[in-house]
Amino acid sequence: MTTKDERLYIVMVGLPSQGKSTVAYRLKDIFTKNDIPTRIFNNGQLRRQYARDRNTWAAEFYNPGNKEAAGLRRRFALINIRRAREYVNAAGEVAILDATNVSAERRRTIEGMLDDHPILFIECVNNDCEIVDMSIRQKVRSPEFSNLSEAEAMVEFRKRIDYYKMIYSPLGRERNYIRMDSLHNKILDERLTDQLPLYSRIRDCLVTDVVRSLYLIRHTETYYNVDDRIGGDAELTPKGIGQAGSLARFFQRKKISYIFTSEKRRTIQTAELIRSLQQDCTIVHLKEFNEINSGVCEGMSYDEIQRLKPEVYSARKADKYNYEYPGGEGYNTMKERIKIGIKKAFYLNQKPDNIMIIGHRAVNRMILSHFLYRRQEDVPYIYVPQNKLYHIVATQDRKVFELLRFC
Repeated sequence: MTTKDERLYIVMVGLPSQGKSTVAYRLKDIFTKNDIPTRIFNNGQLRRQYARDRNTWAAEFYNPGNKEAAGLRRRFALINIRRAREYVNAAGEVAILDATNVSAERRRTIEGMLDDHPILFIECVNNDCEIVDMSIRQKVRSPEFSNLSEAEAMVEFRKRIDYYKMIYSPLGRERNYIRMDSLHNKILDERLTDQLPLYSRIRDCLVTDVVRSLYLIRHTETYYNVDDRIGGDAELTPKGIGQAGSLARFFQRKKISYIFTSEKRRTIQTAELIRSLQQDCTIVHLKEFNEINSGVCEGMSYDEIQRLKPEVYSARKADKYNYEYPGGEGYNTMKERIKIGIKKAFYLNQKPDNIMIIGHRAVNRMILSHFLYRRQEDVPYIYVPQNKLYHIVATQDRKVFELLRFC
């Protein structure tokens, strides 16, 4: 039987599209896998369920001056607060309140109503405008905005955020809190006044890249592959299209929520064929996953580089990791952008479904080195075939790293 002082409320805080739900799902996942009964109480779900006729997609519904709408939103918040208390005092151990909770007034209400067990506030902050914009773009594709064009929905959602900013008060006076950069999994500030259960596990989870199930794939065969040429923006060959079809069938019975690609046609073509046999699968193009820029050697074959640019060939062979193509880049300069691309992919994926990255040979080597210990000089030689894929799981309790054949 769970004792009283082992139970905990976690209250998410932050503007929309700051990663709160992703963090909430991550915590719930790690708790439930360790037999800690946990439930998320999301105000948005209540709003969409019980206020469909109130045009809750419209920004004006979130205007602090709209007294009727503000009263309705408070009502939903109170319902979830009461449900959280009932859950923790029955069969539950951890209740997570997933909502903006950006006003000091709302947080005082929560503290007053949840006075029977400790509360940990977790505030999510993300100042990367590009990734916030991508997150908003994903949100407005939901049925809630089906009566609007994407452009109209984006405008409404940004106005909604502006209204929340009017009442936004960052954490600072609460007894127990963590403020975190939710994109980079970095603690910005924290206070621990009480001895909270699970605190070490929570903090460790927040700063760890959690990979529930990632499939890492190299694009299938292109015309440049046939000629052994590097870079460029070549299309798939008939064989490459067949390989992508095999991938699609391989994953047909596996739910893929997101496929992240580079901006190059060969990764996008591969992804589109895989998505054709999926339901509710989103393809996101990330520039961070573009193949290494080979500068003056773009479009050349390795044989041509050796014959026509022997100084480039020799210098790169001597130190492949640190060498940078003239006018281009090297493995060493790719490291930071690949790291950001990985974090963007994990940030956007809120669901516990499988996700996929379709990249390039050098890109996938850098992604693999993010999860595996490799000396720098060995990274450019990591095996990245076109007829096999890597499956990666990296959580606090489970590590999986396997190479699977799909055709």
